[in-house]
Amino acid sequence: MNQFEGKVAIITGASRGIGRGCALALAAQGADIVVNYRSHPDEAQDVAAQIEGMGRRALVWQADVAKREAVEEMFAGAVAHFGRIDIAVANAAMSIREPVLTAKWENVLRTLEVSQFGVFHTCQLAAQQMVRQEQRGRSAGKIVVISSIHAELAVPSSGAYNMAKAAINHLVSTMAAELVDYHINVNVINPGWIDTPGERNFATEEEIQQGAKRLPWKRLGTIDDIGQAVVYLASDAADYVTGTMLRVDGGYMHGLTLPPASS
Repeated sequence: MNQFEGKVAIITGASRGIGRGCALALAAQGADIVVNYRSHPDEAQDVAAQIEGMGRRALVWQADVAKREAVEEMFAGAVAHFGRIDIAVANAAMSIREPVLTAKWENVLRTLEVSQFGVFHTCQLAAQQMVRQEQRGRSAGKIVVISSIHAELAVPSSGAYNMAKAAINHLVSTMAAELVDYHINVNVINPGWIDTPGERNFATEEEIQQGAKRLPWKRLGTIDDIGQAVVYLASDAADYVTGTMLRVDGGYMHGLTLPPASS
């Protein structure tokens, strides 16, 4: 089923992890893809090759989303190449884990520049392009932000990342309200613990496998789990959905329990 035939999607941080899953899931449904990456060119080219193997078009673009000018150049290049942007997935993020008490300001700032400001740049420029172009289909455009259950759960040693994720969730609500007259849908996904290369920065393979057994679903989420959620929110099936947070966590948040009451 090519429900996105003739549509163009731009995904930030698409060379690996969740962004990769989103890019491949949208391409499998007929979309042409702008594959953004910052520092993994070989993996970005591999994603593009898989997209082209599906009979879709791919444009690989290096840009650090923390840099406004780089994001502007990427959108201009994407529109020059494909002619339009119908779907934008603001996925790129960074987390440097330190307790607030001892966190280095340069690390806090870098986390916010990528995980918060980079999302703002992506969403604003996507919305501006969608407003300019001719409407196709039931929606003038779909913007999906990849946030995290960190927006809801105060995970220790992740103060800057927690703050950024809470902020972008509120940005989604604001943009959804502002863009309703343009018929642009803006929604956010809060993934739980997802099996990505980045998780290996914070835990060993054994710790990840043991942790998965403690989850309600008895496994980590996959990049395809998130990719399919993005497909739904980008589709006509979600035409009446905007300003919504979709949690995709296999019951992680509901599985949290309080310590047993003392007798």
